[in-house]
Amino acid sequence: QVQLVESGGGLVQPGGSLRLSCAASGSAFSIYDIGWHRQAPGKQRELVAGITSGGNTNYADSVKGRFTISRDNAKNTVYLQMNTLKPEDTAVYYCNAVPPRYYDPQDYWGQGTQVTVSS
Repeated sequence: QVQLVESGGGLVQPGGSLRLSCAASGSAFSIYDIGWHRQAPGKQRELVAGITSGGNTNYADSVKGRFTISRDNAKNTVYLQMNTLKPEDTAVYYCNAVPPRYYDPQDYWGQGTQVTVSS
């Protein structure tokens, strides 16, 4: 099993930056694909950025060029660097770990961290 703990959220002004961290327990972290998702009030949860076990990344169109996802397997941590933040980025951000199905049939989620972009 994997436990995920997000941190780094907070209140920031438009145009500002935050770096979110997702720290994972467990010894097989490097084989998991990791995603950052967000959910704003009254909206569905959406994938913001993902990084595979091999380091390939993908981003939602709304954050391309502003957000960067990265991972440090030695620290069992995935980061989401968020720059040029906009009010519409306000949401609870969740980390999601997806293992290879031969290894573990279930996905894992963290408890979320609140990001508020407001002046």
